[in-house]
Amino acid sequence: MSDLEIQAGLGRSARAPRPAHPPRRGRRPRIGVAETLSGLFALFLVAAALAPALVAPGDPLGIDPLSAFQAPSLVHGFGTDESGRDIFTRVVHGTGSSLLIGTLATLIGLGLGLVLGTLAGMLGPVVDFTVNRLLEVLFAFPGLLLALLFILVFGPGVASATVAVGLATAPGYARIIRAQLVSVRSSAFVEAATVLGLGRGRILARHILPNTLAPLFVLGTLGIGQAIVWASALSYLGLGATPPAAEWGAMLSAGRTYIGSAWWMSFFPGLFIVLAAVSATALGRGIDRRLRHA
Repeated sequence: MSDLEIQAGLGRSARAPRPAHPPRRGRRPRIGVAETLSGLFALFLVAAALAPALVAPGDPLGIDPLSAFQAPSLVHGFGTDESGRDIFTRVVHGTGSSLLIGTLATLIGLGLGLVLGTLAGMLGPVVDFTVNRLLEVLFAFPGLLLALLFILVFGPGVASATVAVGLATAPGYARIIRAQLVSVRSSAFVEAATVLGLGRGRILARHILPNTLAPLFVLGTLGIGQAIVWASALSYLGLGATPPAAEWGAMLSAGRTYIGSAWWMSFFPGLFIVLAAVSATALGRGIDRRLRHA
């Protein structure tokens, strides 16, 4: 079972699809404190990614040797690094890179997973058996190991790390999408539409695809957090973005040398990685609850 399936709650069985026109709508769940805080932090990350100079004016690569290794203070909220660069400025300016890598990797994984899952769920038992055996082989390797193998073949770098994370997450998406497709195809409202004489194309467009593609938004939200963590791990190992780039994983890698004397160099980039992943998970679960009550 993949990490994504555990987060989505779809590892053991696909969630029963809801009818296209449910007879009655239930009460929408309330917005909790965790969702509110996650939404506010997500808005901050989006603002930092789109306009970093407004959130943290300054040069993330500008050095000031006289200000090196300053602890967090009113002047430097997150402290400074070995070259006197402001950590808060670098974390804010690194938000765009981390979010872009996570989003692109998620889109790659979702796209490939959608293709494999649709082939397995729609083209009969032979294709289904073949795709499932392929997914089982891929699941025999940890996702991060698959990403490392890809980088070993194509070389390190931000682009390679992004594609590698996307390919590593694709098997989890494919299995979830395939299970959802099979569940929707065997549901009562699809059988009723078939009995009423609706064409296969109309059934596919009106009933199967809407109930299959709707959960993809939830999976994508959950997957962005996972992709950010994996991409940061690759950068930490020197296989993605490398110092002095203002990217969270690269900043973690640069700060590990001084972890004993300048803990803030690693703490704050790591904190943002954790908060981004937690916020994405909380928002994804909140969206999932609302879809089920819609």
